[in-house]
Amino acid sequence: MSTVPATKRIASIDILRGIVMVIMALDHVRDYFSNFKAYDALDLQHASTPMFFTRWITHFCAPVFVFLSGTSAYLSISRGKTKREASLFLLSRGLWLIILELTIVRFGWQFNIDYSLVFVQVIWAIGWSMIFLALFIFLPLPLIATIALIIIFGHNALDNIHAEAFGSSAPFWNVIHEQGQIAYGNHNTFFVLYPLIPWIGVMAAGYCFGTIMKKPEQQRNKMLYTIGITSLVLFFVLRATNIYGDPFPWQPQSTWGRTVLAFIKCHKYPPSLLYLLMTIGIAITSMPLLEKLNNGIGRFFTVYGRVPMFYYVLHIYLIHSMALLTGLILGFPSHIFTDNGAIFRPDNGWGFSLPVVYAYWAATVLILYYPCRWFMKVKATNKKWWLSYL
Repeated sequence: MSTVPATKRIASIDILRGIVMVIMALDHVRDYFSNFKAYDALDLQHASTPMFFTRWITHFCAPVFVFLSGTSAYLSISRGKTKREASLFLLSRGLWLIILELTIVRFGWQFNIDYSLVFVQVIWAIGWSMIFLALFIFLPLPLIATIALIIIFGHNALDNIHAEAFGSSAPFWNVIHEQGQIAYGNHNTFFVLYPLIPWIGVMAAGYCFGTIMKKPEQQRNKMLYTIGITSLVLFFVLRATNIYGDPFPWQPQSTWGRTVLAFIKCHKYPPSLLYLLMTIGIAITSMPLLEKLNNGIGRFFTVYGRVPMFYYVLHIYLIHSMALLTGLILGFPSHIFTDNGAIFRPDNGWGFSLPVVYAYWAATVLILYYPCRWFMKVKATNKKWWLSYL
């Protein structure tokens, strides 16, 4: 049976990854520029519907990106890498991403070197997931898939186990499964925003998904629709019954519109089974359509999708710099933008309504287009080893 040629890129992967990278910038612009800071953007008692969806749409970013990172790892092997070469690359890149999160990425978020507060997010989770995948790839694919599905479908059974139950070993549980703060040194805080489970399983599942992306397009599309729609049906059934899959069951609200919002509001830290079924299910279902997006729109998103790490680092520095510059012009003190966590607190008088947030988002994406297109061409024409780490 024929397969996709090893050297041929699959357009839908790059386009989908580019779309979620662009959407991701909206979430981070909202973090820095929104005046809605007193409550969570998904708080149904206080958040408007536009604010809710501004936050909700960004839920697709992390799971899709982690999932496709696993898929790309599988496809890299099919393009000629041995499993040993792929494993060493995943190990080294995972370690590099962890270091990147704790240094360059952290500085981009905080604009200081005050390590009394360190918080680790998606790059941290991706780095560790790659390290685990470096070990998994030596296992038979059915076993990898089984491990991935057990992690994804089973981890919510652990929701009632909390870090404090482990006593002095509580930080281990924070790193593994429960978001929380870990005290270190003299009144210092290490805040784990992205516990590793189930992200390890998401990347492993994406790796197994790579076998489907190697199939001929017609056969592949049938499988994509089957997997995607099945995931969404399972989401609706489990969510409707509140049987399992999310630590916070939905409840009817005062209007049907708010009830819909409650229904699709799923837990992200860590991502619940329902969160993953909803986001990855929609993403997989869209891939056959994205494969046919051979036009200017598709090429636009492909630029960001082919240089995701380059874009990720640049967009943090750009958004934070724009917030700092805007604040200084408007007379706000600089410490609002450089103190640990100050930009995210509601008591500094800073922030704008959603139209301004969206304007800054559009500016961010457009400013980064040409740098990303340049780097995409550099990566396409230059095979130096270090470029694969950016």
